[in-house]
Amino acid sequence: MRRVLTALAALSIAASVLPVAAEAQTSQRQRDRGSSGQQQASGDDAAPRRAPRIAPLRRRANAGPCPYVKILYDAARYVELDGGRAAVANVGYTGEIEGVSSDCDYRENDPIRVDMNVLFNLGRGPQATGEQRTYRYWIAVTERNNAILSKEYFDLPVNFAGQRTATATEERTIVIPRAEATTSGGNFEILVGFDVTPEMAEFNRSGSRFRVNAGTTPAAPAPAASAAAPSE
Repeated sequence: MRRVLTALAALSIAASVLPVAAEAQTSQRQRDRGSSGQQQASGDDAAPRRAPRIAPLRRRANAGPCPYVKILYDAARYVELDGGRAAVANVGYTGEIEGVSSDCDYRENDPIRVDMNVLFNLGRGPQATGEQRTYRYWIAVTERNNAILSKEYFDLPVNFAGQRTATATEERTIVIPRAEATTSGGNFEILVGFDVTPEMAEFNRSGSRFRVNAGTTPAAPAPAASAAAPSE
């Protein structure tokens, strides 16, 4: 009987000790996690922040191709001829559109923005009346191989400063609205030319031309040989 009572007492003590021990172990684990978290946070604060690994986004590509940019052949050159006679001595002011460079930008529903650089070579001949001249040129937007949508004129003042020739570069920006987001820049064409008279345009179409420095005073012709004396 005594042995039975002793065993029951031992079981009672064990039952009361086990919950306390389990609670103590749980508390200790929580404290350990808290301490570890504090140490980790402290370490993060002390360490320098790393730069983000994602590189900055590059400029997005256009939604489509750029418009075609061309120099209109009939208006690519400007040649003043006194009296309409095609001779070097009759040349006044001249000009030629040497080249055009361009780039465009558009995406989503944005209009097409075209940035252009136009290079001009200019000259003055014997009939030029001064060292300053204001040339006039235009930039037109068309549906490709179709109707003209817009045309804008620009003035180009030039000072030859005592020289026979001059060079000028014009920077222009053309904005083309789009009917919808699917409208491509390839549907449009941009033309550049001088504001010429019908006679100048015909002169250009004929293929005749003078260099932009045409009109420089030509060298005096060599004297004609004297006639041979008649034989006796």
